[in-house]
Amino acid sequence: MTNQTIEPKHAAVQKRTGVNRKRKNRKKCIIILSGILIALLWFYPFFLIFINSFKSKAEIFQNTLTLPKQLSFVNYGEALDKLDFVRSAANSLIITIGSLILIVFVSSMAAYALSRNTSRISSFIYFIIAIGLLIPFQGIMIPLISLFGKVSMLNRPGLMIMYLGLATSMSTFLYYGALRGIPKSLDEAAVIDGANTFQIYWKVIFPLLSPTTVTVIVLNALWFWNDYLLPSLSVNKEGMYTIPLKMFYFFGEFNKQWHLALAALVIVVLPIIILFIILQKYVVKGISDGAVK
Repeated sequence: MTNQTIEPKHAAVQKRTGVNRKRKNRKKCIIILSGILIALLWFYPFFLIFINSFKSKAEIFQNTLTLPKQLSFVNYGEALDKLDFVRSAANSLIITIGSLILIVFVSSMAAYALSRNTSRISSFIYFIIAIGLLIPFQGIMIPLISLFGKVSMLNRPGLMIMYLGLATSMSTFLYYGALRGIPKSLDEAAVIDGANTFQIYWKVIFPLLSPTTVTVIVLNALWFWNDYLLPSLSVNKEGMYTIPLKMFYFFGEFNKQWHLALAALVIVVLPIIILFIILQKYVVKGISDGAVK
């Protein structure tokens, strides 16, 4: 084959490669622009909440889309006072942290036992737990609150136990999928070294589940911290109200204090957004590890 024959073929290959590269770059640009557009659409409501939290009530009703004429933190000071922020935030933190501790350990231990036991009973129990993902809270809401009321288990202790029951299905599902990717040879090596079952779980397996644990913590913390429905049904003592319950007082029958409500929303949502931003890469990894293999 002569050089004259090779050169046209080489030029054709280069041309085709250049065309393919341009197509890939074009697709990449379209995906990036689409992602930016979707992000802006999602961010826009939060932007409106933020800028309106610095306005007076009259200025909000005049125009919600403009920037505030001057930055004023009066709304934030008044909102913190009306929220009884220290007490309500402490209640929310106690409920959230207490529930998360229970869920992490109960779900991870249950998933470990089920993943290492291949019997039919184990598979059936896992199937029953997974079915819990399909049961809506609204379907069990009335009998659940009625039962906890009869045994005097409402307010903070009852809330933590109810959250444990409601969040166990999803958390166990994620841990179970992650554990299927951890070889049983690690357990066998630990047994040879003299470790018992709990030591294997706690010292060998649980540290390997860190991404899934972070995922479980973040997803459930978002729910518990922002939840209004369940606390509104189960909290009946003054001084035990969570932040979402306290925010209800900004909306009276004849008067809605939007300027204070928006400032309170920023105060309440900001910590959980910061938590999610810091841990988002672990959340993505934990979800991918938690997919059943």
